[in-house]
Amino acid sequence: MMKLLSKKHWSALILLGLGCQFTLSAPSFAEGNLSKISSYENQAEIRGTVTDESGEELIGASVSIKGTVTGTITDIDGSFSINANPGDVLVFSYIGYISKEVTLGNETSLNVELTADITQLEDVVVVAYGVQKKSDVTGAISSTKSEDFNKGVVVNPGQLLQGKVAGVNVTNTSGEPGAAQDVIIRGIGSLRSGTTPLYVVDGFVLDNTTTGLASNPLNFINPQDIESIDVLKDASAAAIYGARAANGVIVITTKRGKEGKTEMNLSVSTAWSNMANKIDVFSADEFRRQVPAIGGTLYDAGGNTDWQDALTQTGRSNNINFSMSGAASERFSYYASAGVEDLEGILLNSELKRYSGRVNMTQKALNGRFNVDYNLTASRTENFRPDNGGIIVNMLQLNPTIPAYTNGSPTQLVDMLNPVVNNEIYSDVAINNRMLANISPSYEIIKGLTYKLNLGVDFSTTNRDVQRKPYNLLEGYELGYLNSTITRNSNQLVENILTYKFESGKSEATFLVGQSYQKTFVQQQAFNLSGFANNDVDPIYQDQTSTQEQPTTVNSYAIENELQSFFGRVNYGYDGKYLATATLRADGSSKFGENNKYGVFPSFALGWNISREGFMQESFFDNLKLRASWGQTGNQEIPSKITQLSFTESKGGNDTYPLTPGATTLDGYPYGTIFTRLANPDIQWEVSTQTNIGLDFSFFDFRLSGTVDYFNKTSENILLEVVPADPIQPTATYWTNVPDMQIQNQGFEFGLEYNNDPQRPFQFNLGGNATIIDNKVVNSPFAVLTTGAASGAGQTGATINGYINGEPIGAFYMKDFIGIGEDGLNAFRDVNGDGQVLENDRLVVGSALPKMLYAFHTNLKYKGFDLGINFNGASGNKIFNHTTMSLFQKGMLASSFNTTDFATEYPNEDITNANEVSTRYLEDGSFLRLNNATLAYSLRPEAIGLGDVVRNIRLSLTGQNLFVITNYSGFDPEVNTGSSTGGVQTFGIDRFTYPKARTILLGLNVAF
Repeated sequence: MMKLLSKKHWSALILLGLGCQFTLSAPSFAEGNLSKISSYENQAEIRGTVTDESGEELIGASVSIKGTVTGTITDIDGSFSINANPGDVLVFSYIGYISKEVTLGNETSLNVELTADITQLEDVVVVAYGVQKKSDVTGAISSTKSEDFNKGVVVNPGQLLQGKVAGVNVTNTSGEPGAAQDVIIRGIGSLRSGTTPLYVVDGFVLDNTTTGLASNPLNFINPQDIESIDVLKDASAAAIYGARAANGVIVITTKRGKEGKTEMNLSVSTAWSNMANKIDVFSADEFRRQVPAIGGTLYDAGGNTDWQDALTQTGRSNNINFSMSGAASERFSYYASAGVEDLEGILLNSELKRYSGRVNMTQKALNGRFNVDYNLTASRTENFRPDNGGIIVNMLQLNPTIPAYTNGSPTQLVDMLNPVVNNEIYSDVAINNRMLANISPSYEIIKGLTYKLNLGVDFSTTNRDVQRKPYNLLEGYELGYLNSTITRNSNQLVENILTYKFESGKSEATFLVGQSYQKTFVQQQAFNLSGFANNDVDPIYQDQTSTQEQPTTVNSYAIENELQSFFGRVNYGYDGKYLATATLRADGSSKFGENNKYGVFPSFALGWNISREGFMQESFFDNLKLRASWGQTGNQEIPSKITQLSFTESKGGNDTYPLTPGATTLDGYPYGTIFTRLANPDIQWEVSTQTNIGLDFSFFDFRLSGTVDYFNKTSENILLEVVPADPIQPTATYWTNVPDMQIQNQGFEFGLEYNNDPQRPFQFNLGGNATIIDNKVVNSPFAVLTTGAASGAGQTGATINGYINGEPIGAFYMKDFIGIGEDGLNAFRDVNGDGQVLENDRLVVGSALPKMLYAFHTNLKYKGFDLGINFNGASGNKIFNHTTMSLFQKGMLASSFNTTDFATEYPNEDITNANEVSTRYLEDGSFLRLNNATLAYSLRPEAIGLGDVVRNIRLSLTGQNLFVITNYSGFDPEVNTGSSTGGVQTFGIDRFTYPKARTILLGLNVAF
């Protein structure tokens, strides 16, 4: 009977069948000697075999002469032959095994045994309140290390993750430096609670409340300080964060000093950014032809202006970071850094500056039983913003025959402000100072039992001043104004945690119980002033007296929230094969009423390391693990105080009564007291229930690894502010849980990674991920809950998309445009066939949410060179081009405003035709983007005489957003205005969005 092929033989045959072992990974290692760099003198033929610890031959093991590119690989019997000199050092290596070096004497025969390296399964990932070996993880957790982060001009952690993790969709709301982001993990599951996941930085849970900055609140974290980012996607991984984990959890771990490794790093970079894609509006010559051709009135000012060029710039960005880290001994380690970043946007007066510093320290005492971790980060962020929406409108709509300047001064326009002047008199400056600090002492009471205290604070203050200086040359701009806002945030955390690790025979268990108390406080004061002297002094530096004509108004609010929590978790493993995890958390929130103050969130998970079973020892799997989980998480990210009674004073309508004798107007009446919100102690948590089944696998001695996950997430107890059915109510709206309504997300996630032998001169890896997701609203009692509405003359409030029963969130709900009728006006499909087109002929025509997300990358290394390329894309979604609907109309062109050829698409269209919401402005949002590419060279310091003082010098060239393949006609298909309708987040609407940039960056990193 034929002998069954072993695991190693199967691996060899499959690799040979794919053709990748020799074609891609070993250009200099064909059978025998490919490079005769070493001396031939005294060479002898060395023969031998390479085996593993069991004596089984290793096929395709690398055998090379150290310091040269001379080498070979073992054949199907594990045998090799190589010519070498006495004294040469032979290096034996194989994926999944520890490399071995042998110094040759006079022997000509050599048998080498390699030891399996199981560190690939022993790598740890960060989980809630601790770490776990990858082989023991039962939940759906994706981990990204610093070496795999996106490169280039990166301002916040979300950009590091874009396209790197299956199931995570990261979309910038605009191309502005440091812009806010939509980070969506496994779909949208709430109406009013947004999509933002819970962020945990070095064990400290951040609060997602606004800090008063218009940019991303995570901009205070320097990306170069981050060691890893772990995404907790399923309920088993996230449920221990309970009431705040329904949108998933992102755990950020910053860098720390490493034992035996003391180093300093200096990195400097300069980048240049330009508009990646211009919208093809008419040039001056085309404009002069098109306006008369449609019967319009041409206003020709004799110029030739590309307003997209005139109102944008080449943004230059500079970054300097210095860090030092190390460990004085195994009892003390440190990491300290300082960074300065200055980013210019592509619009004039657009800039973000950040000054950051970080100190992380760890100290051990009492023979390692007492441990203290200390983390401190401080930052100052200065955000300079132009009048974004106004600039976008002007650069696309302004008459191209008008010169931007006349005789060296901005051209005076008729009845409108030259945008060049607006840039001079308008400013929006926000300055944020933020400090995040936490200290975590822990003590091992007895063997295996450890108590940990986690104390943390997060303080933030933002001053934002939006002003416009007086301008006397245009009516309506003579007074100027100043809007000043001061926002203060504090977030205080106290946690007590007991952990007990137990081992007995083949059983291993970890028990964790804890208590957490977190208090957040937000205070904001806004001052609105107008009527400043026109003395060329900014309003912020002037005195202003409130008058009856120009009154000063003050608005303020304060919000305090508390969260009291108790939690526990048990991790159990038997023989490294059978794994179980159970989690329970109870959260009590001040946001909810007396009858539902606490919510309880359980989860369970099982894991089976199939590859460790005896019957799998001869298989070609290096790792095969099956995971399954079920659990519940909550969502408390709703407006505060909605369960509490509130009232105010009013003189409007029937709110007052003429008790004062002789009063003839409302001014003489006393104030009346009216309800603004009714008490509702019965409001419950939104609850997300999620099931996950996953499979992790590795082949070819861990060269090819991947994961597949199926998930099903259902959100219930949906919270919404609704209008009472009874018209006689003391308030216009009230908050409630919508009975039976659900938001469902289900889909598949795939991840695959291939790495060749790291001992080869030419190294490479290929990888990618994909997510297929189906989102649906179920049992909604509403015809449509608007998420996006039109804005502008004659359009304000018209529904664009919303929540519709049986459809995905962000379903576009509008009339179906079928062309221009004989009357020159819009023609729409009569859906119900009643002979007329009315509002009941609207229908669902697509969704703003992609059905598929995907990304793929490759990294190549040869000698000192390395090249990394990252792509990401989406498909199955639509974009409503509100910019086109607002600006590119035939009537606008007839009035001498610029448009694209969209306005002239229908020759018979009347110039009075309305820009009604319809599929005429709905476009395919699919795209494929070359997100970033980096070419780098690591220079050996000894080659330039610096080997005694410098460890490494790395030069890099990075391109970001190098190209996009898409059919979308706007600036960029990855859009979202970041706006909301009635507190419900908007998706998939492009309305005067800040354009994205294409960036080229030069970087230098020096390690000492």
